[in-house]
Amino acid sequence: MTLLSVQGLAVARGGLRTVEGVSFTLDPGQALILRGPNGIGKTTLLRAIAGLQRPVAGRIDMADDAVAYAAHADGVKGALTVAENLSFWARVFGGGGMDTALSAMDLVPLADRPAAALSAGQKRRLGLARLLVARRPLWVLDEPTVSLDTASVLRFAAMVRGHLAGGGAALIATHIDLGLDAQVLDLTAFRAKADRAARPAGFNEAFA
Repeated sequence: MTLLSVQGLAVARGGLRTVEGVSFTLDPGQALILRGPNGIGKTTLLRAIAGLQRPVAGRIDMADDAVAYAAHADGVKGALTVAENLSFWARVFGGGGMDTALSAMDLVPLADRPAAALSAGQKRRLGLARLLVARRPLWVLDEPTVSLDTASVLRFAAMVRGHLAGGGAALIATHIDLGLDAQVLDLTAFRAKADRAARPAGFNEAFA
């Protein structure tokens, strides 16, 4: 069973196409690493797959409520404790596994600390632990290791491997080697042609 099918996808940022003709599939247990130079459109592509903006062209097929998305913002509520943040997201997503999430990213000693008092790295660990309580089969991750130290990167990589072993899939934009058995897709080959990227955008491209 394919968890994600992307066919002929084109996306735009600021009304201009960035990449086009992107096609791939992800089955249970598979990970795909997105690579490419800064500004090529990795974030824009991930946002389109996560349903946060409309693609210019192409098709995205996956089950409803399949995606858990983690981007540059950690998505934590400063007034809540670490445990309360995870409990909140578990209720939103209808998931669970609080203890597993706390342990996976070494948050047990911080469970009662307000999120506002966390360091940048600790907030990132909390944001990533949220993936486990969401219990969605497809993880779409944009530079997830930003602000993480080496030990936390290793913990996160182990978390991803566990997700894949359990039948999930992951699409990750990262320049870090996470030691995963993953396919790599370099978006450089899909950069929008100059005539398409530079022309005045149509309505759909300008407001995607």
